[in-house]
Amino acid sequence: MVLGLIALVGRAAQVQLIQGRRWSTEARVQRTEHIVLAARRGALSDRHGKPLALTQETYHLGVAPNELRDPERDPALLARQLHVPLADIRLALRKRYAYFAGPFTTLQVRPLRGLRGVHLEPVVNRFYPQPDLAQAVIGRVGDDGHGATGLERALDSILTGQPGSAVVLKDRDGREYVSQARVIKEPVAGADVVLTLDAELQDIAQRALDDAVQRTQADGGDVVMLDPSTGEVLAIASRRRDGVVRPSAFIDTFEPGSIAKIFAAAALLARDLVEPDERVSGEGGRYRIGRRTIVDEEPLPSLTLADALRVSSNIAMVKFAARLTRDAQYTTLRDFGFGTPTGIEFPTEAAGRLRPPREWTRPSAGSLAMGYEFAVTPMQIAVAYGALANDGLLLQPALIRQVRGPAGRPTYRHRPEPVRRVVTPAVATALRELLRGVVEAGTGSGAALANFPVAAKTGTARRVVHGRYAPGQYTASFVALFPADRPQIVLVVKIDDPRTGSYFAAQAAAPVMRSMLEQALAARDVALDRARLSTAAPLAPAPGFENDGVVPYVVPWPYRPDTVTARPFRAVPGVAGRSMRDAVRALHRRGFRVALNGWGVARRTAPAEGDSAAAGSVVTLFAGRAR
Repeated sequence: MVLGLIALVGRAAQVQLIQGRRWSTEARVQRTEHIVLAARRGALSDRHGKPLALTQETYHLGVAPNELRDPERDPALLARQLHVPLADIRLALRKRYAYFAGPFTTLQVRPLRGLRGVHLEPVVNRFYPQPDLAQAVIGRVGDDGHGATGLERALDSILTGQPGSAVVLKDRDGREYVSQARVIKEPVAGADVVLTLDAELQDIAQRALDDAVQRTQADGGDVVMLDPSTGEVLAIASRRRDGVVRPSAFIDTFEPGSIAKIFAAAALLARDLVEPDERVSGEGGRYRIGRRTIVDEEPLPSLTLADALRVSSNIAMVKFAARLTRDAQYTTLRDFGFGTPTGIEFPTEAAGRLRPPREWTRPSAGSLAMGYEFAVTPMQIAVAYGALANDGLLLQPALIRQVRGPAGRPTYRHRPEPVRRVVTPAVATALRELLRGVVEAGTGSGAALANFPVAAKTGTARRVVHGRYAPGQYTASFVALFPADRPQIVLVVKIDDPRTGSYFAAQAAAPVMRSMLEQALAARDVALDRARLSTAAPLAPAPGFENDGVVPYVVPWPYRPDTVTARPFRAVPGVAGRSMRDAVRALHRRGFRVALNGWGVARRTAPAEGDSAAAGSVVTLFAGRAR
């Protein structure tokens, strides 16, 4: 017995004194468990604050009945907020701890936060209010809660917060007690990011592109809208006929064709190598260089540089570009940003292709002048034309406008970031005038608006498939500066291999551009400076408005005349208080043409609401700022 007692005391001493810390730790591990409290992922919103990606916080709820201050009234409040029958609440509260899985929204649990004995367990989920809006750009979150594609991936370190931690109790079998967790560290939410995108312009771009791809039976297409004064991307849409969501405006390259002729003109004007009235022969539409024959679809006897751009003459551009040295031609294209990534905040971006002069062949200079032998992305084209609109200063494009910390304070604001001066302001102005002539009397006339001048360029190029030019396949592209005098938006439209109708950009891409501009003008909150538009040099006013303070914009009619012949007269609908875009749609649906007078919210119409007017007649829509 003495030996047994000595052994027992010795073992006790060993366990308590020598191994005490070890056994205490194991006991604590068995009885408790540290859990991670997820942090709210930062939100993504458009430039006006419209949510594009949110972390929706829901809650599970637990109640400790013995902690309730008022066991009679508190259950009624729980039943009312959780939308659970009072009898079920009272039955659950008979247990030591009542658990309600929910999930319950923030509005439901807000009155319960200060209620003693009620314990909330937050659960976070990523939510996209408009899943199809800018999906390729915004991207998605993976199963691990981190960004997998798009901006969700590029901004993951900013959007991801710092998780917290808590401790829960377990019994000796390792099962968790049904009780509240003890919070050790509160989670810190991620930063919110305001994008440069304009949700309304994005919607306009996507709808117009969808219609164009469907109408032309094309393989796909891209649209980019950019503010040339800041480099901020306002909208970027990509569509593929197979339905695959890809950010092709960043990663897919193409040979630009005639939309690149303006850069050859920039090189010529910057070096004073051509006079405004200087002409070259049109060669009857066929011009042979070595073994290669260059063809113009609609030849002119002789052409100035303005004529060459206006009718998109390959022969004239090749002749004018022959005055450039290889280094000069290469340097100009490189200065405009081709052959290198733009630096935009996107996880993947193609650099394009622009070979150095030492790798050129004899026809390369002429090919580059026509927009061949180098490859670009739609984003690069938008940035390059943005330099022309911004008086020759190339800016780095941006998708992030502002970053706000968990407390709502801005930690970053985008400021225009100049890359380099490409041409002088005088040369940029001259180039914009050349592009304006393309719309007023050239291949871009299909994008002309009734009251505002547009500067633009068309491009139709053969497609390269698996390293070879595919017979019968073309890329139709169109780039516009709006308005032509002091551009506020650069718009790029690219349609891949249109199969129905004409494959020329003037027919396949220009109407898409005009449709987007018309809808942007009729929209209420898009990123357009209405004051600057009102001071821009307008075209001639519509008849009957010569003495009006505001020049009306006549919105083209989207319906065929035979759709309204059944009822020759109909009542003018009431549109007061609606946005310009909605009001125009309502009038169009009723069968009227629309002339806009003013900007903002619809005020009244002439003829007035309820008056009878002939189908197809013009109804003037008067608008003003919201009161």
